[in-house]
Amino acid sequence: MRRAALAAMLCGAALLAGCATVANPDPRDPWEGYNRGVTRFNDAVDDAVIKPAATVYKEVLPQPVRTGVGNFFGNLGDAWSFVNSVLQAKPEAALSSFWRVVVNTTFGLGGVLDPATEMRLERHREDFGQTLGYWGVPPGPYLVLPFLGSSTLRDTAALPVDWYGHPVGHINDVSLRNSLRALQIIHLRSQLLEAGELFEAAALDPYTFRRDAYFQKRRNDIHDGNPPQDEERYDLDEGEAPAAGASAPARPAKP
Repeated sequence: MRRAALAAMLCGAALLAGCATVANPDPRDPWEGYNRGVTRFNDAVDDAVIKPAATVYKEVLPQPVRTGVGNFFGNLGDAWSFVNSVLQAKPEAALSSFWRVVVNTTFGLGGVLDPATEMRLERHREDFGQTLGYWGVPPGPYLVLPFLGSSTLRDTAALPVDWYGHPVGHINDVSLRNSLRALQIIHLRSQLLEAGELFEAAALDPYTFRRDAYFQKRRNDIHDGNPPQDEERYDLDEGEAPAAGASAPARPAKP
């Protein structure tokens, strides 16, 4: 309870500190003052809790064990990707995700091993935010969520569906469910330890770098790495024109 109260106080302080209006905000980020405050809070939590835990996790567990953990959560993610591929009317991706789950669950010791990749069954990572984007729902403003990090209004609205649809969300044992979610967070953070150090050293403004990278990644996710050329460019600042010969930005057409 004390830790929860302390976290709430820190979050509140960060939000109050970030409420100042930002001059000339990015049109995609009208709440930049708030978002920067939450980013500082998230960074403080990461430095104090998550990063140290991920460092110990990486140092204590041997690589084969960490690979098995990643395979296990990847197999659970494939099940939810199958559902979203169906919702996006992508039969090939849906079949690939379906057979990945069948093969890895049956012959991969519940997903700890990954024979599906050796069988060249491609992994398609899909979530409900991507499904909404696929059918033309715009991303909306950039939004940094406490503890969760970068998002948009669309992706935030999709989170409850993702939480409910993911297999971990259907585990009745609350302590086991929470333990699995914590393990997944620590595992994912351990994979970013070296990249985080390079990012902090290279980025002049880590906040804008994260924001632009998030928009670009989600754009590529929605279009399976092949976004249309006439779609709105997320990496252009307001008023900056596309390169000569490029089409004018337009709202992406529904598939």
